[in-house]
Amino acid sequence: MTVNLSVVPSTSPEPTESPVCPGDDPVCHQVFDWTGLAWLADGSFYLLVKPIRIVLIVVAAVVIRHLLHRAIRRLVNSTSTLTGPTILRPLRERVPAAGSPAMPERRRQRAEAIGSVLRSLVSAMVFALAVLLVLSELSFNLAPLLASAGIAGLALGFGAQALVKDLIAGLFMLLEDQYGVGDTVDLGEATGVVEAVGLRITTVRDSRGVLWYIRNGEIIRVGNKSQGWAMVVVDMPIGFADAEQATAVLRTAALTVAADNEFASHFVEPPDVLGVEQLTVDGAVIRTVAKTTAEGQFAVGRELRRQLAAALQTSGISAQIAVGRMFVARGSAAGQEETGQGGAT
Repeated sequence: MTVNLSVVPSTSPEPTESPVCPGDDPVCHQVFDWTGLAWLADGSFYLLVKPIRIVLIVVAAVVIRHLLHRAIRRLVNSTSTLTGPTILRPLRERVPAAGSPAMPERRRQRAEAIGSVLRSLVSAMVFALAVLLVLSELSFNLAPLLASAGIAGLALGFGAQALVKDLIAGLFMLLEDQYGVGDTVDLGEATGVVEAVGLRITTVRDSRGVLWYIRNGEIIRVGNKSQGWAMVVVDMPIGFADAEQATAVLRTAALTVAADNEFASHFVEPPDVLGVEQLTVDGAVIRTVAKTTAEGQFAVGRELRRQLAAALQTSGISAQIAVGRMFVARGSAAGQEETGQGGAT
């Protein structure tokens, strides 16, 4: 009996390389199950997870920036009306004060300026945070970077103190609405009309046409002649004429100006003659006051002075005003004999 012994080849599969997945990483195992490639499964964390996280961080930053900008725009639009929050309202609207309400156009310009600053700050903060998160995902050590940024910021703060001071002062100036474009202001050495307002520089043109560039951090005080109402004060000398008669003449002239159609709209209250304000060697001085709008104070003041002077001239009171004084000193006869000179001293 013949036995045929043949070798039967083995059909068991050869062992394949398994991925080295860190911990219980489900992405690594899932990629290996899908592809059967160990190298792709091992690198799935850097090839898939990291890019997806970075993309999500960028998308989240863009969405958050868009939402914040939208909120700021709505805030600015509501501030243009009287329904806005208190912080963005002009200071004179937050406290009870007499005078005309703020102009809507000026309120809109101020709100737009503050909104632009807020949008820039929001964009810088959101994208700076997004960059730090992306660097962290790329395994950068942020501790030295943050320490270096802190040292650089400290050095910049010491080296640019004037710039930081100007920016902070400009921001508070906008928030408090101390002045705006078109206002007539007194900033100390510079007095004139504001032509431009920025976070660092305020531009003022004076009565001679000189353009002043003033750093906001150097402005110690502000005298605004264009906010609310103004008081026109006119002092008229009457010499030694009858004060009661002069007062009646000046009051009639002042009321005539207030009744004029050209100037009536600029008066907040009727003008008033207060009476004798002071006594000088040339006689009495009578004060006339008029409460006017801010934009009409100069025109009313000029017309009021003209009418008051004309009234005094017409009534004959101006003829009693002493134009000047002359002092004559007489020398003694003995002094003239001794020196041989004489005359006024």
